[in-house]
Formats: sequence, C-alpha cells, structure tokens
Amino acid sequence: MSKAVVGVLKAAEASIKKSPSSARKRAVSLFKTMSVAHVDDEVIIDEEGSHTEKIFSNGDIYIGQWATDNYPHGNGKYLWPDGCMYNGEWCRGRIVGKGRFSWPSGATYEGQFKNSYMDGEGTFTGSLMDSYKGSWVMNRKQGKGTMSYANGDRYEGEWKRGFNDGQGKYHWNNGHQYIGQWKNGKMNGNGTMIWANGNRYDGCWEEGLPKGNGTFHWQDGSFYTGVWSQDQKEQSGKFYPANSINPHEDWDPSQLFSVDMGDCLVCEGENISDFPSDKVFLWSSGDEKPPPRKNSSSRMSVDGSSRSVIFRKSLKTTLQPAKRQGETICKGHKNYELMLNLQLGIRHAVGRPAPTKSLKLKPTAFDTRQKLWTKFPPEGSKNTPPHQSCEFKWKDYCPLVFRTLRKLFNVDPADYMISICGNDALRELSSPGKSGSFFYLTHDDKYMIKTMKKSEVKVLKRMLPAYYDHVKSFENTLVTKFFGLHCVKLSGPIQKKVRFVIMGNLLCTEVPIHKRYDLKGSSHGRITDKPETEIDANTTLKDLDLKFIFRLRKDWFEEFCSQVNKDCDFLEQERIMDYSLLVGISFKESNRGAVEGGAELDGPGTTPKLSTDTSVVLNPARWAPVRLGINMPSRVELTVRSNETQLIGEPTGEFSDVVLFFGIIDILQDYDISKKLEHAYKSFQYDATSISAVDPKVYSKRFKDFMFRVFADDS
Repeated sequence: MSKAVVGVLKAAEASIKKSPSSARKRAVSLFKTMSVAHVDDEVIIDEEGSHTEKIFSNGDIYIGQWATDNYPHGNGKYLWPDGCMYNGEWCRGRIVGKGRFSWPSGATYEGQFKNSYMDGEGTFTGSLMDSYKGSWVMNRKQGKGTMSYANGDRYEGEWKRGFNDGQGKYHWNNGHQYIGQWKNGKMNGNGTMIWANGNRYDGCWEEGLPKGNGTFHWQDGSFYTGVWSQDQKEQSGKFYPANSINPHEDWDPSQLFSVDMGDCLVCEGENISDFPSDKVFLWSSGDEKPPPRKNSSSRMSVDGSSRSVIFRKSLKTTLQPAKRQGETICKGHKNYELMLNLQLGIRHAVGRPAPTKSLKLKPTAFDTRQKLWTKFPPEGSKNTPPHQSCEFKWKDYCPLVFRTLRKLFNVDPADYMISICGNDALRELSSPGKSGSFFYLTHDDKYMIKTMKKSEVKVLKRMLPAYYDHVKSFENTLVTKFFGLHCVKLSGPIQKKVRFVIMGNLLCTEVPIHKRYDLKGSSHGRITDKPETEIDANTTLKDLDLKFIFRLRKDWFEEFCSQVNKDCDFLEQERIMDYSLLVGISFKESNRGAVEGGAELDGPGTTPKLSTDTSVVLNPARWAPVRLGINMPSRVELTVRSNETQLIGEPTGEFSDVVLFFGIIDILQDYDISKKLEHAYKSFQYDATSISAVDPKVYSKRFKDFMFRVFADDS
C-alpha cells in the first residue's frame, strides 16, 4: 500500500502541474480509480515510529511525520480529492510553519502558515500568472508587498485586509504611474499621477479619482490649479500658461476624468475561492479530531477543584443559534400606527434628492434650531403620499449630516429604505431598556431603532459635529454608528412627541451568536439577575458573568488598544460616561474546546464537545471582510474566579476558537446633575470605584484598564 499511496500522490502532483484547466478532473479521477481500505489498515510506520502513509475513507491522502497522539506533526504532504495539495510543516495536526499549497487550477502559495491560514511572508502565484509577494494576515494581503498582474501592471506598497491601502506605487503597462496614498484598493488621499507623455497631476484623490485641491501640469510648463471634482458644479480653477502662445487654454478640466484617467484602471488580481483554512482534516476513523490539550483534564482551578468537575457543573446546555428577537408589529399592535408613521417619514426623508456628494460639511449643516415640520395627512398632500395611518407631523434633525454619515458608512440609500420601509414589519423587543427606551429591529436585523428621551436628543445634537469628525477620521472606530435622528408628533389634543434614532445593529451577522456581553469595567450590579435556566443566546450578560479572556492576534490587539484609546478620548472630551462594550461570540462549529455554558461532555474526564444546530462553517475569510470588531477570528481562554466579586478570573489555559463582534454602545449619557447626585448617593453605600456613575475622566480610565485586561495579545 505504501508504494500505491506514493504513486497516486506523485501522479496527482504531475497532473496539477501539467495543465491547470483539466487538472481538477484528472486529480479526482485518480482518486475514484483507487481501492481505498479502512484507514487503520493502511498505517505504515518506520523504525522511529514517526512516518506514516494514510488514505482516509473519504479519499484524502497524507504522507509524512505522525505524532503518537494520532495527528500530523513535522513535515508531510496532504492531498484532497478535489486536487488541492499541501506540502510542508505541521504542528499538532494543524498547518503551521513553512509550506506550499497548490490548487487544481495551477495557482500556488508558498510561504508561512499559522493555524492553517496563509499568514506571514509568502508568495501567491495565480493560475493566470499574476503574483503577490509580501506579508499576509489570515489569508489576506496585509503589510508591505508587491503585486505583479497578468496584464503587466505592478503595485509596490502597503496592503490592508487584501486591498492596496496606505502608501504605494502603481505602474501601468502603458507607462503611467501613480505614487501616493491608497484606501480599500483605490487611490485616496494625497498622490501624484504621472502619465507616459510627461503630464502629471499632484493633489487630492477620493475613490480613485482627483477630488479636492490639485494641480495638473503639462510637460511644456503650463498648469491648471484649483478644486477638482467629477461634479462640474463643485469644480473651479485657473489656467496658467507657460508662455503667451499656449495650445492648452481651451482645455476642458473634465477631460482629466473622461480621457486621461481612462487608461488608468487598477487591476484587482485573481480571487482565491478555496483557502487552506477551509480544508477539513480527518485524523482518526474518518472523524475530525484536533489535537488534545496537554493536561487539560488534570489542571486545577484556583480553588483547588478538578477542572473536569468545573466543566460538568458549568457546561449543561448545548450552544444554539439565537432565535429571532422581538415581536412582529402587526395590525392591532399598540405601536402599529407609530411604525407606519416612522416608515412613511423615513421614506420621505431618504427619498429626497441629495444636495451634494462631498464629505465636507458647512457649520450650518449641524444647526438644530430649525423648526420645520412636515405634515402627513391621511389623504396625502403635495409633498406626502396618502396613507392608512393617523395624521402626524414629521421632523428630520440635521438631514444633510446624517445623509453624509450614511454615505461615509457605505450605506446604499435604496437598501436602507428597503430595510426600514419595505413590505416587512419591524420587530419590537420584548422589554424596554434600562432608560425606559423601546427598541425596534428591522426585518433583516441590519438596523436598530431606539426611542429617545429629550435629554438624549440634546446630547446627540450637541456632540454631532465632534462625532462626525471622529468617525470620518477613524474608519475603524468602535463607537455606535448613527444613521438618522427623527421625531414624530402624533395628532390629537396631547400631541405626543416620539423621538428616535436609527443605529447599526452590531450583531447582525449570518453566523450564530452564542454569547453576548455588555461590559463596563464596573462590578456593582453587573451580574445577570436571570435564573440559569432562563439564560439563552439572546440574554445579554454582564461583567461578573464573564468567564473569558479574549485573545486577539498581535496586530489586531495593537489596533484594538489604539482605537479604544481614541474612542475613549473622544467620549471623555464630550463628557460622556456609562457607555459599554457589547461583545458577541460565535463559537466555531469545529471547535472541541471547553466552552463555558455551551458544550456537552461525552463522559467523565473527556474533552467537552461543542454542539450547534447550524451547518454554517465559520471561516471569516470566506463569508465577510474582517474588520476591527467585525467577523474577527480569535480565541477565548476560560477563566475561573476565586470569589464572586473578582472582576476578571484567573486564566486556565483552556482555549476555544471563536469569531468576535464588538463595539462601544450607549454613548448618549452625559455626566449631568442627575448622574452627579447618583454618584454621591451610591458612594455612601458602595465602593465608589465599583459604580457606573462616575466622572467621564475616571470612567474612561477604568473602562480602558478593564478592556486592556479582558482583551489580550494571543502571541
């Protein structure tokens, strides 16, 4: 069998190298013609007991070094029936170290791997012979690297999450070149474009085109300088000839966009459809089994009890995806008419023509003193449609600001209206929040609508200019994203006003959220008062319920610390306190670690196994972009407290692979007189450092200190 395995492996390798277009079919046919025995009958171990050749029941082949704990460890080759192959280093059953991964298309990656991800320095060569050589982070180009495209173009510079991002130089095969700043794969910021004929543009760029102040130079010394934009209404400038007789005086600035930029399209490169981290390994009898953790069953907790006993006490339920939250607002619901009013008003507000596309706003855009109300009679009017609800009045606060914020957050107006104002009803969460506000969710879970007290509206209006500048400056900010601020005045003798804000739903994702936490870094009252039997995936747990340390890879942890510092500085300057970090945890389906509150034990002393009812394989690199706080693959380490009031427990060395979602919420509580009185009152009864109502400066420091302990570098 040893010779047969080697023969099949070599034949498959040769078939992949021969012709990329038909390699997959040949590789699969090789497997189909083989006689496959049970894996236990195929093990051939050399004299040192470290070399093995296996054909698994599904057709996978492995040849290489094998640990006594029954998983690859050392150097080895693995071939899948679809024609993909890995040849390189393994560590405890995972692809770690240097290696080469090849696809049936003929594409290859050669370089460093971490935890089965392309991670570190490496070279990807596509099936069309475009190639990238440089730094990788979790299957994505990140850091410095050089991309050579199949058409002859070349980019040298910085990358972020798979896109040209930072400082870089792009050479076109026709001789043009751009040197400057990039963002999300497009020229953005300050940069210089030099055409092959010697003409050049120096100035500002946005979304791949000149935008803002800049100068266009001709080779003869003439130049045109001013403000540039595709929108001719925004464009202005002046022409300066090099001499009295100049052929460029009749030149139209719009030619820069329609002609000169026409030959400067940026290539995207070949997409990878199947990552090494997507692959499943079958180590024993066809069952996926990651390597066991050393001494996991014999570790002692801080109180001296056995680890397995702690597991049996705390791991009673299986992890299930959260059921859809809230009650659908149907006809007859007490807030049915309010929902209709809200949808009508938003459709009216968002559907109006946009006055500008620029992200630069004048101070007048933030003026909240205007008292303009729009009347919505049931029979309709010149500006409003007929409807089946009661008569109401509608007010938009700072519409231009929020329209620009939606553009900044890449929200498509049509999708926004469909989410909130489509045929589907909103859902009302079962109980109001601590402030008495009600929450509504859109049918697709993308947006959350919160009713607001007048004091909260005042805070948001006051901080709106600073908030706009902050989110514009820091694209990875963790603070809540606001999309609109509105008010409905109901008809009748009372003329009740309902104010509400529309926010992004941080935990809107296709993968199941198994645990959610609201963390502030304080201990007084920061524990869930529900019985354990009533806690489910929709229950928001608090600081003293937390039994994890969140471990992020080094670069993500550094970015997390930097952004938390910036966000807290902003909130402190705006005199905001009582905010919290909302964290959602999705445990990986393939995980077999000790998962607090979400695993089942096969028997005494065995490793807990994660159980879910979802078929979704959680690989963030496949289903969504990874951003700070969004779709972040990481690990959680189980902790154990020595007493009930200990804010962060002692780490146990038990890890689980997860995907994290997190962001800073509840940022509209300023330190007003009521909070000062609350602080003074509670300080007499409790430790002043344990309560939530403290001065913003103190709150910010405590919040950061806590976050930098509960989040850690997974080096």
